Amino acid sequence: MSPKSPILTDDEIEHFIESGFLRIDDAFPASLAAKARKRIWRDLPGRPDDPKTWTEPVVLRPVYWQKPFVEAANTPQLHVAFDALAGPGRWRRREALGAFVIRFPGEGDFAADWHVDASYPPRGFSGPVTADTDFSKWCVNLRSRGRLLLMLFLFSDVGEKDAPTRIRAGSHKDVARLLAPHGEKGLAGEMDLSTTAGRPEVLATGRAGTVYLCHPFLVHAGQPHRGNEPRFMAQPPLEPARGHRRLRVDRPNGFPIEEAIFRALHS
Repeated sequence: MSPKSPILTDDEIEHFIESGFLRIDDAFPASLAAKARKRIWRDLPGRPDDPKTWTEPVVLRPVYWQKPFVEAANTPQLHVAFDALAGPGRWRRREALGAFVIRFPGEGDFAADWHVDASYPPRGFSGPVTADTDFSKWCVNLRSRGRLLLMLFLFSDVGEKDAPTRIRAGSHKDVARLLAPHGEKGLAGEMDLSTTAGRPEVLATGRAGTVYLCHPFLVHAGQPHRGNEPRFMAQPPLEPARGHRRLRVDRPNGFPIEEAIFRALHS
């Protein structure tokens, strides 16, 4: 999608429904990405100009509320895309960006299991969410309670060697069928995703400022960093607005997020 033509085409909508993701180039300015990286480096165990100080393969950072992050999350291009995929008035504006995953070059330990991001805590969870929270117990259900999209914001240039997130294109349809028998209760994060193994693998590459808008059921995974520069990426959800907490998946021709689930269950 071009920033000069911020309306999604029919082909782009169809690609999202069938493949489970949409790549938006120049979704936010590279200058904002540079400002955001500078801010994040203040919290990292190392210096940007000294690879010898990059001693950890992966560093996770929480939510950032500063201006560059809020502006990156709320460009006109992204808002138009949110309307097109989720429906006008059905999503919440992001007032911060979080779930940053910074990967450093090397072959060290890293999380690479194929998974679907869970959306809500199990019954009985009293909170709060901390660094020790076991998200494997969190859940996802067919109507995707609490999450409309998984979003991958690239805050650095990401090539094929720079630990791009791996995506199983079309896997959201398999997950929808897996969730269907479990109703509102849903399944926990450790669901069996072996049925998605044959799906084509796509790498979430792009220049800083690229955003991947992914169906909430899309199966994805990390990988080691074989490049030269640290990779900065945020992976926040797009959350539903009040009154739109759950998708409607029992009708055809809904908004693309819903239509993808309906097709999966009726094909």
